[in-house]
Amino acid sequence: MLTRRTLFLLMGGTALAAGGVAASRVGVQPEPPAPPSADAGGHLLWRNWSGIQHSYPASRAAPADEGELADLVRKSPGPIRAVGAGHSFMPLVPTSGTLVTLDRIAGLDGHDAEALTAHVRAGTRLADLGPALSAVGQEMPNLPDINKQSLAGALSTATHGTGVNLMALHGNVQAFRLVTADGQVLDCSPSQNADLFAAARVGLGAFGILTRVTLKNSPAQRVERRVWLQPVEQTLAEWPTLQAAHRNVEFYYLPFTGMTAVITHDETDAPATPRPPTQDNDAVMSLKALRDWLGWSPAIRRRVAKHVLSGLEPERVVAESWQLLSNERPIRFNEMEFHLPREAQVQALKDVIEAIETRRHDVFFPIEARVIAPDDAWLSPFHDRPSGSIAVHAYYKDDYQFLFDVVEPILRRHGGRPHWGKLNTLKTADFIALYPRFRDAMDMRRQVDPEGRFLNDYMRGVFTDA
Repeated sequence: MLTRRTLFLLMGGTALAAGGVAASRVGVQPEPPAPPSADAGGHLLWRNWSGIQHSYPASRAAPADEGELADLVRKSPGPIRAVGAGHSFMPLVPTSGTLVTLDRIAGLDGHDAEALTAHVRAGTRLADLGPALSAVGQEMPNLPDINKQSLAGALSTATHGTGVNLMALHGNVQAFRLVTADGQVLDCSPSQNADLFAAARVGLGAFGILTRVTLKNSPAQRVERRVWLQPVEQTLAEWPTLQAAHRNVEFYYLPFTGMTAVITHDETDAPATPRPPTQDNDAVMSLKALRDWLGWSPAIRRRVAKHVLSGLEPERVVAESWQLLSNERPIRFNEMEFHLPREAQVQALKDVIEAIETRRHDVFFPIEARVIAPDDAWLSPFHDRPSGSIAVHAYYKDDYQFLFDVVEPILRRHGGRPHWGKLNTLKTADFIALYPRFRDAMDMRRQVDPEGRFLNDYMRGVFTDA
């Protein structure tokens, strides 16, 4: 999108045009301080992707199969927490006990071509699952924006994509196998252990550890991806129409520009096109450069951005769905995302934009808006209601306290439920108020793990009635 050279030329000219006032450029930001690589007991550091969560597990395990996992769950010190890609920003993983990775329990475990189902080992990364399903003529109906998560981690936190008629990933789970705290391996589906299936389909790792998942898929399909820029007022006015017109649709508001990037995906029989190098990461860093150089004047920052953005051409590319819906996101950030009643999404986003652009001139990361269909999982943020999500990001080197001080009160006021893996301050009483079946989920968790072997300190704050 924006090239740095273009931005620097424009910003230099703008500073001169402003009467010789020099832009107050943000200095080179240091890396956030890192915890020690080991604790006093010699236990090695575990740290999440963005760097804000860490722990020193006494034991680490990478079981090769379900039997080995069941054995270590019976014998290992708690709390026992499973980890995938470490993309959660909440302290779901940190433990002083046992940290388990399912990286060796990965890959397809069979499929049914006629029923369009696939059995997938729970440690499979989404980036690997796309081509594996494509090889047998299938695809997941929807995918999240980032492709690094493990399947188990994505399901356990209600990770989602976008589309008015498309559920989050767990909505297409037909069955799963779960290792519980006593080392049992349980088959769960609507007809077997049905209540546990309803509670643990979005389970946060609190009910046990997933080993195998049966997914209901769609036929492999090419999609046409279109990306274009337009004013935020136009996008918000057209949002209901865009939702109805496209299989997948989302948009990003670019702070202090007045502009949005709209992204749609629709099924097509058109031949695949060459895929140009992604410009998303350069675009984010260009927005950072705008912030660094012109943060002293939001009005000039907006004028420069609009001038540059207005000349950019729309993007069109055709490829298989899994190749376009999930992306590489190497630029680290911290994130807050809430899922609101769909009818509240637009006003909530207006309120968020106004608050940020009034109070936080340092924000530059795009704000993401998506839509998700309802489902019936007890701990799903989309339980029994069509939802619209709002995700606000902070560059990993920037202070993210504004997410709690400025953004969260707005999203809570509009009835939002937080993404389980993303920053929020909610506790048990809040979840009971927001989730009709939360107490039922608490009861089920106590039944399968009465000693709380899967609960770290944070998880106790989620499932312990205050």
